[in-house]
Amino acid sequence: MTMTPEQAAWFQGTFSRLVDNVDRALMGKREVVSLVLAAMLAEGHVLLEDAPGTGKTSLAKALAATVQGTSNRIQFTPDLLPSDVTGVTIYDQQSHTFEFHRGPVFASIVLADEINRASPKTQSALLEVMEESRVTVDGTPHEVGRPFLVIATQNPIEQAGTYKLPEAQLDRFLVKTSIGYPTLEVTERILAGSADRNPSASLTPIITTSAVSDMADLAASAHVEPAVLRYAAELAETTRSDKDTRLGVSVRGAIAIVRLAKVWAAAQGRHYVIPDDIKALAQPVWAHRLVMDPEAEFVGTTPETVIVRVLERVSAPQTRAAGVTTG
Repeated sequence: MTMTPEQAAWFQGTFSRLVDNVDRALMGKREVVSLVLAAMLAEGHVLLEDAPGTGKTSLAKALAATVQGTSNRIQFTPDLLPSDVTGVTIYDQQSHTFEFHRGPVFASIVLADEINRASPKTQSALLEVMEESRVTVDGTPHEVGRPFLVIATQNPIEQAGTYKLPEAQLDRFLVKTSIGYPTLEVTERILAGSADRNPSASLTPIITTSAVSDMADLAASAHVEPAVLRYAAELAETTRSDKDTRLGVSVRGAIAIVRLAKVWAAAQGRHYVIPDDIKALAQPVWAHRLVMDPEAEFVGTTPETVIVRVLERVSAPQTRAAGVTTG
């Protein structure tokens, strides 16, 4: 069943209340909060590339508190093992049975801090749970539940002793963004309330985790015209043929932007997706998926440059949804 205009209006109001609540703990970052919340409702995951101390942990805790969920933080280090993330099966001598002890990945929101400091083997432990929302240990699958959001971080400054995330893992992240430093005015507000070391603890839950799952299902029913689907497909294909890329947007990346565009449209109070939704999300959804040609990188061409060029090259369609012409 397709989302109705009334349901879209309810979705917009609830989404706005959720963002307002998180903004009480992470001041002045409504755009980032909206993007991360939309990623959670699209049942994707987020990669934050940020300097230390910008509020990544506060964001995860505030989101968990807002949706009445749980949050865990995993500090990735070179000696971290896959079982430290997913959990381990232990033999109980009293009952003579094997029991599964859940790892920190079993939470509504998981903050994987400095993910690029762990070995590739440990990084890959996240791949199955990010894609399938389950962990398989000793041949037994264990569901992590809904909602489930991984917020992984990496420090763009200190690269010594880090492992570059492979393209296959980058492709698993729905969006890549950064929080960044607050403005001077917002910093003053933060300092004024610095006595509260955990502002997320005082947040009142807005909805339950089951309601978040319902919102995700509702957003997935937003209408997308064939012309908009073709537009997304043409943009993805054009990134692959661009002269400065060695690897363009995958089919998974094209699916990702449509999934997120449905949530984004509902958050604006629309029950249908328009081309502007695709345009608005192209940078955060696709930039980290592009593999640049070394010569292009050498002269300063970035994935963001390629996406801007692709958006200019491919004409947006004229669509008609709910009696409104957009383009």
